[in-house]
Amino acid sequence: MVTPSVKKVAFAAFIGTTIEWYDFYIYALASVLIFGPLFFPSDNQFITILGTFGTFAIGFLARPLGAIIFGHIGDRLGRKKSLIMTLMLMGMATTCVGLLPTFETAGIIAPILLVLLRIMQGIAVGGEWGGAVLMAGEHAPKGLKNFFSSFAQWGSPAGNVLALLVFSYILSLPEALLFDSNYWRLPFLVSFILLIIGLVARITLTESPVFVEASKKQQQIKQQESAPLVSVFKHSLPIIILAIGANALSFSGIFSNTLMIGYTTLALQVDKNIILEALFWVAIVHFICQPFTAYLAEKIQASYFLILSALFAMLSVFLLFPIVNMGNKTSFIIGISLTVICYSGFYGVIAGYLSRVFPVRIRYTALSISYQGCAALFGSIIPLVGGYIIYQYGTFWYPLALFYCVLALISIICIYLLSRYHYYDE
Repeated sequence: MVTPSVKKVAFAAFIGTTIEWYDFYIYALASVLIFGPLFFPSDNQFITILGTFGTFAIGFLARPLGAIIFGHIGDRLGRKKSLIMTLMLMGMATTCVGLLPTFETAGIIAPILLVLLRIMQGIAVGGEWGGAVLMAGEHAPKGLKNFFSSFAQWGSPAGNVLALLVFSYILSLPEALLFDSNYWRLPFLVSFILLIIGLVARITLTESPVFVEASKKQQQIKQQESAPLVSVFKHSLPIIILAIGANALSFSGIFSNTLMIGYTTLALQVDKNIILEALFWVAIVHFICQPFTAYLAEKIQASYFLILSALFAMLSVFLLFPIVNMGNKTSFIIGISLTVICYSGFYGVIAGYLSRVFPVRIRYTALSISYQGCAALFGSIIPLVGGYIIYQYGTFWYPLALFYCVLALISIICIYLLSRYHYYDE
């Protein structure tokens, strides 16, 4: 039975992750569209590209640290406490980006501070994702756990829509206002207002009933447990490795955002406002499709659904580039949407599926490490390798498509192997 409290937790998970992903996406957009001349000025375009994509990638490398820190808090002190802390850290780091001096006024200290704040963002997201998924999924009734877990994932397209709306307005301003009058700072400063909204939503939540029950049992047997991190690597290392691989396709969303902006503006020489408007409509498609695909996955075995979604994603990428290469806004919307529809099914379901391959007492830590370990590995590789491919091959898109297919194939193999392990379905 879906009670009002379950709906409230799902809504709070959605609102919280929407804010987190808004912060993430405005940084991603700014790294491609704004940060180059502000923080990495150079006459060599390749150096500027590496500087901006490299800073974007550093946030992914910091995520496992957040998974360890906040996973421990979430498994020992509760999901709610951890989620409040991660939201505060993310909101403050993003707000501070909007207050940074530029390279012109502060020299090398400016990109250094930008990198440090990006690391803070990475740590916050590293602890946020697992907790949001678990709060929604562990409150949900049996038979709808994948669907309710997807509400945390639903925040990604919602945050993307918000970020694209804000950036579409910002980039429509005259360059003098954007750079000289510092209007580029506004998307980051708005994050402080969203932080307050998110905190109100999360402070009013009740703790996960699954976590509370597990804690009571642990107290009754009075057993001294190892730290969650120790237990994860002692008892669940093979599952962690497979879960990291299973998540690979989750980060292919970078293709439909950051790399598509790079590909269209650098290789196709398209005006950045055109691709941003197209991506806004693509994000709407993602937002609409994701809950339907997550609900559909409850009707069939989740592992089969994920493998089918990944296979369709592999096929869709070979339609993506020929359509996008037509070079107009409509073709961008159609081409990228085809890939995003396939991706949304996978992305919406993978969180709930992986959350229950681990026992409750180490679940926050294990789930976070598997996802954020994947973020550190694939999330940092994808923008760097993708940026290099775009710079090196331009409109010859086959290497970029094959790179995408490799990610999907890794996920398919690991999900197939994971299906052999025990599955907890409280």
